[in-house]
Amino acid sequence: MNFLKYPLYIFWRVWFYCWVFFSIVAIFPILLIVTSSESLYHIFFKIAQVWANTILFIMGFKVEVVDKDLNDDDKSYMFCPNHTSMIDIMLMLSIAKNPFVFVGKKELTKLPVFGFFYKRTCIIVDRNNSQSRMAVFEEARRRLSNGLDVCIFPEGLVPDDESIVLSEFKNGAFRLAIEHQIPVVPISFMDCKKRFSYTFFSGGPGKLRVKIHPFIQTEGLILKDRDRIKKQTFELIKSGLYQ
Repeated sequence: MNFLKYPLYIFWRVWFYCWVFFSIVAIFPILLIVTSSESLYHIFFKIAQVWANTILFIMGFKVEVVDKDLNDDDKSYMFCPNHTSMIDIMLMLSIAKNPFVFVGKKELTKLPVFGFFYKRTCIIVDRNNSQSRMAVFEEARRRLSNGLDVCIFPEGLVPDDESIVLSEFKNGAFRLAIEHQIPVVPISFMDCKKRFSYTFFSGGPGKLRVKIHPFIQTEGLILKDRDRIKKQTFELIKSGLYQ
């Protein structure tokens, strides 16, 4: 890499963190109100979508959905995108039609300002605590019963090794989908790792392609089918990453 490009990468990354931080600070009172009650979650979700689209726009990203859009109807879905970047959350918010709730890792609650509202609006899991993992299932069941969609990054964590395209999937998303008989929606975020990975001196503005694969129906399936649909989801998402 040309040494002269280093200051540009630093500026671009700092530009991102500043926008995330100060945009949340600017509407802090409003967010306090709309996250104070679960009945206001739909309003919070609309604000979150505007925030996500704003961040993506000012960073020079252009979202392009390949093949199909997410349905806009009364049925709940289990969204399963791959996880490679900090902008995965914003991209998922950008493409959604209906309100959904993230299942996310406890570590993000420690981030200044963002973590405060993340904790108030997402289903938080401590992967090192078995009681926390069970509590997540109960909370996700409740949210699904209330008509919300759920988004789980099935890899669990962003792979530490940058060379890994897709990590092994956890079971949680597929167990919940079968229990609630809702479709699994495999989603390939095709460019997030290239555009904004966790490697600091990398990335840049450009297209963010999203491939939404055919939904995997779970009606009539039982828990012993979990591994089959998990493998099917893995293969679909992986196939989309090589296009």
